[in-house]
Amino acid sequence: MNNLISRDMKRFNYLLGEMDAAYHEISLKLGISDSAMIILYTICDIGDCCLLAQICRLSGLSKQTVNSALRKLEAQGTLYLEKAGPKGKKVCLTEAGKALAERTALRLLRTEDAILASWPRQDVEKYLDLTERFLTSLREEAAKL
Repeated sequence: MNNLISRDMKRFNYLLGEMDAAYHEISLKLGISDSAMIILYTICDIGDCCLLAQICRLSGLSKQTVNSALRKLEAQGTLYLEKAGPKGKKVCLTEAGKALAERTALRLLRTEDAILASWPRQDVEKYLDLTERFLTSLREEAAKL
């Protein structure tokens, strides 16, 4: 069965796994859980506040994982939730949360940005275009399942 998967797909899967491991190692070194890092990262990518629905959609985490991590972060005084319309909730960083984000998620975002900035612009464009193309095709194929 293993020989039914192309070498390219095996390499792709290996790289995805290694990327996940690298992000996990970064979270450990910065003293934060993976889910807390992803949530702070998502908020920081948008601003100091964002909709809960955005976190669920953009983070790739399940709704249950997001809610569990948010409860912990809220209990630690890192963030707070407020109403946003009739059904929505807005997630905002406290001052302590902004300080934590500065030491963790923003540090990671700046590191990633510096890596891309060190590449030739054409490589960045090609990488982003191919990643978007793969994602689009994957979504199309998922819709057929």
